[in-house]
Amino acid sequence: MKLQEKSLALAAAVTMTIAYVVCTVFVALFPKLAAAILGWMVHLVDINADVSITFGSFIGGLLPLVLYSYVGAWVFAWIYNRAARS
Repeated sequence: MKLQEKSLALAAAVTMTIAYVVCTVFVALFPKLAAAILGWMVHLVDINADVSITFGSFIGGLLPLVLYSYVGAWVFAWIYNRAARS
């Protein structure tokens, strides 16, 4: 199966737009929680602080990444399939 370049590019652009809007709204509504989740995902909250990775912080960062990847790939495929039909 060959991917259609324009459909793929459109699906990627629309998926990223949706993710950006959702992220922006989440940060606006829950800034402290958003900062905590980001810290868990990148294993760092304050670059000047000592970093201590625990099992809980590992899972706390892994679960959102897996969820975001799954949802993002599903949305991407849904958009791609519709764009490829055109």
